[in-house]
Amino acid sequence: MLKGLKNVVYMSLALGMLFYSVPQLEFRDVGSLPMIFSVIWIAMALLVIASHLHQILGVDEEKRKELSRINRMKRWKLEQLVQGRRKMLQFRK
Repeated sequence: MLKGLKNVVYMSLALGMLFYSVPQLEFRDVGSLPMIFSVIWIAMALLVIASHLHQILGVDEEKRKELSRINRMKRWKLEQLVQGRRKMLQFRK
């Protein structure tokens, strides 16, 4: 619960920082250093916001659960294979 709250707070701070700074950034001269800095700065801020949103939505949690199910199925199949070979070895005696 606190982990999700932490992501919400950090994303809110990043959004606030973005909204505060966009009017102060310069976009006048194409190719100038201030414009290049502004574009890169906004891109980095959007990446931070996107990563927190990704965590809040729990996309990794769904992927982790799916991988866990796949690994359990692989282990079960391996156990079935090993048990089947044991039965065959016992039958040959």
